[in-house]
Amino acid sequence: MNVAHSLRLLLVLDIPLLGGRDPVETAAAAVQGGVTSVQLRWKEGSAREQFELATRLRAALSVPLFLNDRPDIALAIGCAGVHLGADDLPITLTRRIAPTGFILGASVGDEKEAAASVGADYVGIGPWRETTTKPDAGQGLGAEGVKRLLQMVKVPAVVIGGVRPEDVAEILKCGAAGVAVAGGILSADDVEVAAKRFASQLT
Repeated sequence: MNVAHSLRLLLVLDIPLLGGRDPVETAAAAVQGGVTSVQLRWKEGSAREQFELATRLRAALSVPLFLNDRPDIALAIGCAGVHLGADDLPITLTRRIAPTGFILGASVGDEKEAAASVGADYVGIGPWRETTTKPDAGQGLGAEGVKRLLQMVKVPAVVIGGVRPEDVAEILKCGAAGVAVAGGILSADDVEVAAKRFASQLT
């Protein structure tokens, strides 16, 4: 799998943002709009709920599926990979149980997290600007902050956190492989159209 290509437009499928809409239908519509990979983020979901939903998503989607936080579930159902935050199993330990080709992503918001991301196949750098989707994400990094962290990581990076379509060109100019979007797509009445707005900036 070409990791950098898959990260061009990553949809963070944050379940609370769906407002009761079907997550599989919503994700499929976003893929129709140009999303190149999907990351399921469901902090409140039990292991069984995450397993069942991720299984449905994997069967329905034509793009790589990543699972947030749970390498065990991701491995059990054959997801493309897992995205790990600062409080999750460390990348070095997850690598021991991950088969060849299983993609590991890490969240990077500062220099300490950049150093801890060694061994990851990609990183998510953010937040680009302050975001209401993830209140604990901290102050916005902006272009200068993103460039600083990009210099510390040696793998493809996606920028996340309050990203708008008009930010995409500047983010790519910083050296990122792509952007990750949650609310910017999921809060729209028409997620396919919203995804197209981002995808159109990636050419």
